[in-house]
Amino acid sequence: MSAEITVLSQVQRALDHPHVVASARGLSRFGEHGAGWLALGLAGAVLDRRRRRDWAVATAAVAGSHAVAIAIKLVVRRQRPDHDSVRVLAGTPSRLSFPSAHAVSTTTAAVLFSRLIGRRLEPVLVPPMVVSRLVLGVHYPTDVAAGAVLGAVLGGLVRRRLEGGASR
Repeated sequence: MSAEITVLSQVQRALDHPHVVASARGLSRFGEHGAGWLALGLAGAVLDRRRRRDWAVATAAVAGSHAVAIAIKLVVRRQRPDHDSVRVLAGTPSRLSFPSAHAVSTTTAAVLFSRLIGRRLEPVLVPPMVVSRLVLGVHYPTDVAAGAVLGAVLGGLVRRRLEGGASR
């Protein structure tokens, strides 16, 4: 058994509780195709007239980060976990695993929305999403780690552009 399967199995065993699994499924639905983050970004654009353009740019970046994750999945073609010790507890739109698009879009949203609301969201939003992907057995640990790093890089690039006044 690979180290990743061992870690994934241990996470699933440690967090095997109906409320944890239900929460993970809720996060999965919220993050599917970045839809929850896109909805929040659009709400920000509607409600925060002064920074409407920044919210629109941030929301577009979340959509773009999801597209980047899908493109990488199509190149890498790593299959999702498939081992007797791993329970798959949610459906997925494809069998492709690397990187976790949920982790990418969540981290991108956290980086960019943090700037817009003036409060760091990364420590609050990213860990639950990445752990939820392991609880559900749909990603390897490196899938979610790479997704979070990619989302941080993409979000950071867009944040720098916004802070440079390019969107004002």
